[in-house]
Amino acid sequence: MHRLVLLITLVMLVPDAYIYFVHIAAATRSPWLRALWWLPSLVIILFFIGFFLRFGMEGVPAHMSTFSRLGGAVLLFLVPKLLFTVVSLIGVVLHGIVRVIPMLPFTALASLLGIVGFAGIAYGLAYGTKRFQVKEVEYQSDRLPQAFDGYRLVQISDLHIGGWAGSPEVTRRFVDLINGLEADLVVFTGDLVNQVSTELDEHQAILAGLHAPDGVYSILGNHDYGTYYPWPSRQAERNNLRRLIEQQAAMGWQLLNNDHSIIRHRGDSIALLGVENDGEPPFSQMADLPRAMRGTEGMFRILLSHNPTHWRREVLPTSDIDLTLSGHTHAMQLQLLGWSPASLKYPEWGGMYHEGGRALYVNVGIGGAGLPFRLGAWPEITVITLRR
Repeated sequence: MHRLVLLITLVMLVPDAYIYFVHIAAATRSPWLRALWWLPSLVIILFFIGFFLRFGMEGVPAHMSTFSRLGGAVLLFLVPKLLFTVVSLIGVVLHGIVRVIPMLPFTALASLLGIVGFAGIAYGLAYGTKRFQVKEVEYQSDRLPQAFDGYRLVQISDLHIGGWAGSPEVTRRFVDLINGLEADLVVFTGDLVNQVSTELDEHQAILAGLHAPDGVYSILGNHDYGTYYPWPSRQAERNNLRRLIEQQAAMGWQLLNNDHSIIRHRGDSIALLGVENDGEPPFSQMADLPRAMRGTEGMFRILLSHNPTHWRREVLPTSDIDLTLSGHTHAMQLQLLGWSPASLKYPEWGGMYHEGGRALYVNVGIGGAGLPFRLGAWPEITVITLRR
């Protein structure tokens, strides 16, 4: 805890100190204006200290919404200052080496980047997590039964519903938007909650209104197991998962835990498979793909698997599953000009990927994990149309 507070203090105050001594102190002699410069960082640091004094490090999972808001405040004030500091420092160094190079253009560019960064992050924090985006994509396969040509399914993922605490109207708008798409099937690819099943309580009745002619199906994501929460006992952790499963059943969602369901449409059928979370270490690997496939041999198959790395690790080399639907990456909640930092970790982080005639679609999710922030990687509702 002490190390984390020290790290936050250093991260916040080092760029503050640079900007103060290089720019603020030279721009004004007013002690009040000079003191005002330090105020946002000092307030944020004091809030972090107060949080840790009250809850301790072990209280972070139990009060993640408060902790994530503090993280959002750090993001809002730190990133613009870092952008300014880097560009300004380049100008200072170049000016020191070659005196004829003026500092003014670097200061102007640094100021512009800082303002744009602040505005973008403020928008991402205030509105980005509620700016739902409907994406229309198609998947074509000559293995698809003719009866399913034009079949439409909606994929949603990574709700992290605790982030909408106290905002049932957002959940209602989300459900109404999906129902208005009039798809044949709705699938959810994991991470319904952040930590605990009680996050779902105020939203359960609203999510129960989600419907489609062929049903609503779901799987579990890594967060749904509650493994990031400091449970008093292993039994309490199991009880939490059991309650989440019961809540989904009460909502009318059919959970596919290493299981499958046969979807019938206009006299023909396809198989919808779902596996438990199977992620790269340290994420849990609990999928039983052979069990989920059993009894679906020769059929066109769609697999729900939360973590997209499962596709290359097991799905492609050991099965002939046609289409896999995943989530998990969130595109790290940031996407600019088609690029996301998620691409540095995940080969398949968002959108449709093809390998021969088979494909993986990665939905970048709805909610936020860690920070209540999205910019560019807007909350995604995907409409996938199957084509023969």
